[in-house]
Amino acid sequence: MSPLNLPPLPPEPGFFFGEGSRSSDDWGQDSVTPKNGSGDREPETFEGARCVLHLDLDTFFVSVERLMDGRLRGKPLIIGGGGDRAVVSSCSYEARSMGVSSGMPVRMALRLCPEAILVRGHAEQYGEYSRMVTSLIQEALPVVEKASVDEFYADLSGMDKYLGCLRLATELRNRIARETGLPSSLGLSVNKTVSKVATGQAKPDNQYCVRKGYEVRFLAPLPVRKIPMVGPVWSAQLEELGLGRIQQLQEVPCEYLVRLFGKNGVMLWEKARGVDPQPVLPYREQKSLSAERTFEQDSADPLFLKTKLRSLAEGLGYELRSQGLVCGCLTIRLRYADFETVSRQQKIPYTASDRLIMDSACTLFERLYTRRMRVRLVGLRLSELSRVGAQLDLFGDPSEEDALHKTMDRLKERFGTRVLRWAGGLG
Repeated sequence: MSPLNLPPLPPEPGFFFGEGSRSSDDWGQDSVTPKNGSGDREPETFEGARCVLHLDLDTFFVSVERLMDGRLRGKPLIIGGGGDRAVVSSCSYEARSMGVSSGMPVRMALRLCPEAILVRGHAEQYGEYSRMVTSLIQEALPVVEKASVDEFYADLSGMDKYLGCLRLATELRNRIARETGLPSSLGLSVNKTVSKVATGQAKPDNQYCVRKGYEVRFLAPLPVRKIPMVGPVWSAQLEELGLGRIQQLQEVPCEYLVRLFGKNGVMLWEKARGVDPQPVLPYREQKSLSAERTFEQDSADPLFLKTKLRSLAEGLGYELRSQGLVCGCLTIRLRYADFETVSRQQKIPYTASDRLIMDSACTLFERLYTRRMRVRLVGLRLSELSRVGAQLDLFGDPSEEDALHKTMDRLKERFGTRVLRWAGGLG
């Protein structure tokens, strides 16, 4: 294959690289963002082209835990359960340097990094910080897509005519750090794929801007696993074919990749060249809340299983009320010891009452649990969500139960979600 024919480098490099959390007025000589005559914004980096921002909160769960407990700063940290089947939900960079990664069994992670601190995690706090960051981004930018609890895209097209895309993105990242205490990294380019890869190159707590027209050059030296759609299995296949670097993918004909991977070959060929027409999709309200529990030992005890369902219902009820929501439908999922998974849903009066959700979940469980064999997982999902403020029932009047839940929620907010529990969810 002939080598990739890249255009000669112009006097000004194609990448902007900012360090740490410096403001846009504090770019050092390592930056290639000269200011214009007025000194108020960078040159038109994306003039006449799309500009897509990708922002990722660095080791989000770990960062939240460290905000809650400053003693965890600088120490290897693993977020995950403590049972035999527990896996790593997240880990700090200190733990990653010892070979720990997300999705790894916790037991293996602790063998690799025995000095690590294991934390079970606090889902409610993660959700609250995610909502804080979402609100800040939506307040600053017109078109925002929330890809996950800690990952965002935004369309900044046209901003070079005003403040400037790079400066706007930098100031937003600084504001997030200042107002929430959370570190983040961001990438800026003409599309979502290149911006996401740029964010990965910027981590931790940094930013990377790929200038218009330099997408191919930026991607070329990187390993193929950096392309968002390429997982470990696919990456291994490509490496066996001698296509371990993105530049090698850029050099092969599209037809060759289509013969190997079908329609996915076209997407791979395009992404390797920095081509991605996907639009930034505006963030929409979530449609459901869910939780599940995998047991350390499979159980066929209906009382035990109902206890776990009530515990899940209590946690989801609190989450509903904290967001000012009620639900009109619930779904139960059971996974048996032989891995057969069954589920059933039921409409309920719109509510955020722990008691009503618990009772409905247990009634539905009795209809669903028919095999009488051991269960390894139970799950509960609340859907048909509607915003109603602090009232428990969408069409009902405030009652003594409303007052009880408000008091319980205030105590949980102040002292933690486990300070006060319903007896039916304890076992």
